[in-house]
Amino acid sequence: MRQAKSAWTLLALTAIAVRAQDARSLSLPLHQIPDKDGVYYAGPEVTAPRLLSTVYVRCPEDVPTKEVQGMTVLAMVIDDHGIPAHIQVLHKHGEAFDQAAIAAVKQSKFEPGKLEDQSVPVWIDVRVVFRANRSPALPQIHITERDLPVPDASKFEDKHHNPLSYTPPFPLHTVDADFVDPFVSHPWVQVAIVTVIVGADGLPKDVRVKRGLGFGLDKKAEAAVWQYRFFPATKKGQPIAARREVMVEFAKF
Repeated sequence: MRQAKSAWTLLALTAIAVRAQDARSLSLPLHQIPDKDGVYYAGPEVTAPRLLSTVYVRCPEDVPTKEVQGMTVLAMVIDDHGIPAHIQVLHKHGEAFDQAAIAAVKQSKFEPGKLEDQSVPVWIDVRVVFRANRSPALPQIHITERDLPVPDASKFEDKHHNPLSYTPPFPLHTVDADFVDPFVSHPWVQVAIVTVIVGADGLPKDVRVKRGLGFGLDKKAEAAVWQYRFFPATKKGQPIAARREVMVEFAKF
């Protein structure tokens, strides 16, 4: 997965400063912000890019049949002109397969993501599943990281609109756990429950699985939560460290 954004820390602390002054001032807009490179994630204000057209990815001819089945997962930025850039291999299937997937993506056409009707660069993941029968594969967009809205005024006020003395951490950026094998079906797998201590800076400090799923999935759930970003807990308007539970979804690869 890509490196998590430090920009959320600034957003969280800025928002806290607003809330500490007056909880009723929460109507002040706080928008999604890009990472340090100016790239956004899909979220409440940023639409995800769409795949308009692509080409089939054909299996390499010289690979033994027993090695064909598998998957390549790519991360990339779709820029404000719909052009893929900064392509990274998140899950390798083999050099020949990975390069074939990258070549197909480079020949694909995308509609860029938008923020308030303006095209902006957005991170996406693309998977290509290769099957044992060597049938041509198509790139597919997956959104496995996303921004969430900053909590609204009601989360910081009681029913009389007075500021609460304590508010829990709220997730601002989530990451799906990596469920990498598309050929093994675990119909009972839905979510894992993980507890995390969120620091006053909104960053995870301690991550533990509360309800595990086994099959090697627990470590993947923990790894995903380490990449979360939060609006930290507050006590009397000041950010503090606090523990909370999160329900971790698995990428539908």
